[in-house]
Amino acid sequence: MASTVEIMQRSLKRRYAAERRFRLYGALSILVALLFLVFLFGAIVSNGYSGFLQTRILLPITLSTEHFEASTGGGDITEALRGANYNGIIKDAMRGMFPHVMKRGEKRALTALVSPGAANVLRQQVMQDPGLVGSSMELWLPVDDDVDMYIKGYFDSETSATGRLTGQQAAWVDGLRNDGRIQRFFNTGFFTSGDSREPELAGIGGALMGTFLTLLVTLVLSFPIGVGAAVYLEDFAPKNRWTDLIEVNINNLAAVPSIVFGLLGLAVFIGFFGTPRSAPITGGFVLTLMTLPTIIISSRAVLKSVPPSIREAALGVGASRVQMMFHHVLPQALPGMLTGTIIGMSQALGESAPLLMIGMVAFIVDVPAGFFDPSTVLPVQIFLWADSPERAFVERTSAAILVLLGFLVLMNATAIYLRKRFEKQW
Repeated sequence: MASTVEIMQRSLKRRYAAERRFRLYGALSILVALLFLVFLFGAIVSNGYSGFLQTRILLPITLSTEHFEASTGGGDITEALRGANYNGIIKDAMRGMFPHVMKRGEKRALTALVSPGAANVLRQQVMQDPGLVGSSMELWLPVDDDVDMYIKGYFDSETSATGRLTGQQAAWVDGLRNDGRIQRFFNTGFFTSGDSREPELAGIGGALMGTFLTLLVTLVLSFPIGVGAAVYLEDFAPKNRWTDLIEVNINNLAAVPSIVFGLLGLAVFIGFFGTPRSAPITGGFVLTLMTLPTIIISSRAVLKSVPPSIREAALGVGASRVQMMFHHVLPQALPGMLTGTIIGMSQALGESAPLLMIGMVAFIVDVPAGFFDPSTVLPVQIFLWADSPERAFVERTSAAILVLLGFLVLMNATAIYLRKRFEKQW
């Protein structure tokens, strides 16, 4: 029979082996999670970085006075500038660079290389500087999305996989690129423009402004209400069945699917109070309902972490309960409350389901100027672009995801900084 020492040694060996396997499994789990994260982020970056670049073509534009006089018959100059045939001007510029193109079908294919929105770009240029009328200039204008994808390498001319471009069109594009008339630039319009049916013109400017206004309403409402509710429930509310019921419901609301809050907002805010659909004010109300449980729970946890001696010392020198809370306890807990609020706002920033229910899925071209203007938000904009069939919207979607992730990282980094900067160790 084995001795007691041998039995203990074998038991220790099994225990140590089990601990080593556990550490190995933990390390493998972390490694697998990191690999998935790297793969996901790499896929988004590889598809989205080109969305911050836009391909443009340099065209020799001739703004003859005949184009503008014909638009109004010699009437008001503003109407003449607005109603001029800018598409015709751009077509003439393209055909002027390729005078050998004579067939009607080839002319249509040639002018199709330029974006349909190039006329609006030219119109804005002339409206800003009417003195350009009657002059000639060279202007960089956006190309069609298929040309943009071809220049960025998503289509290969050698294998004839040129998307919707014909071989002749690809040859024209290659010639223009070799001449330096087609180049890529940083796409500032991606951050300033609203949505568009044309991928090369679509931007997140409207979604960014809608997101900002919606989150502003959410912050203004959720922070004071959430902190006030937490303070009352933690230090002032009587401990009875009603407060227990409220606490249970608050904890349950934190686990309710976000789309339920959208249904509530649709029924209450839009159906009963008559707030406008697809507006930041309504979206802010809905996200406030969704974020309040998170803020209340985190704020109460922070209040509990404040040592009782702070309260006892304040009451001992004659402070009232209100003075004790607002002069002594709350300043100590405020950094943690801000952290919880930022985390709640980060959650609201990434939500799309409740906003879909209140109509913020609408196609919004203009950038909203106020809380009551029709708008959308960045997650909903990503949802809409992901459903579009054009290849160019894939990179737009990934680029918008990168912007959204950037905001989320920034907000969470701010929360970590506030916690580390103002947190007190007891």
